[in-house]
Amino acid sequence: MDTHALATPRQADGGLLRFALTLDGLVTGAMGVAFLAGAPLLDGWLGLPTALLAAVGALLAVYAALVLRLSTRPVRGAVIAVIAANAVWAVDTLVALALDWHEPTVAGQVVIAVQAVGCAAFAALQYVGLRRS
Repeated sequence: MDTHALATPRQADGGLLRFALTLDGLVTGAMGVAFLAGAPLLDGWLGLPTALLAAVGALLAVYAALVLRLSTRPVRGAVIAVIAANAVWAVDTLVALALDWHEPTVAGQVVIAVQAVGCAAFAALQYVGLRRS
């Protein structure tokens, strides 16, 4: 039986932590590029200002690059900072949603909520990966 076909992300990528960091970097980077490049097209659909989308996109793209770099050589202190950043981002995003800042459309509310849940999931997965390493 081919055991590589049954490998979990932890086994296949040399650790759950590396997998979690890589996944975070890729997803966050994709969102960053989408927000940055598509800000003028997304603003009306999401009900968020173009400048805000572009700024968030730029921030996410830089953050994603740092997380992807960290995924190649996880350093405990930096990983803790990434976990904390993801947790803070998730909470701040939910606060922004609850306070209805910028009055997003329903689509915008969904995107904001999904982003908050995703950040919380990344933080949890990275925490478990860090504990296992």
